[in-house]
Amino acid sequence: MGGISLWQLLIIFAIVLLLFGTKRLRTLGSDLGSAIKGFKKEIDPDKETSSDADFDQQKVENKRESTAQTQSEKQKQDS
Repeated sequence: MGGISLWQLLIIFAIVLLLFGTKRLRTLGSDLGSAIKGFKKEIDPDKETSSDADFDQQKVENKRESTAQTQSEKQKQDS
């Protein structure tokens, strides 16, 4: 008596999920995450914030280029 048990939390979560749906909750979560990142960036603008998944744009571009090269090489071999 007094605290919220695990079962009560699960029931509350199920009701919220039914009311709002997964798409709206996902959007709400991403909006909240971007707002927090923006807040942290504005508090300490000198410090560069790192991304959650160690995202590096240059690495992604290099991977795309190498994938395109291997695909073109495969097409040349097939011809």
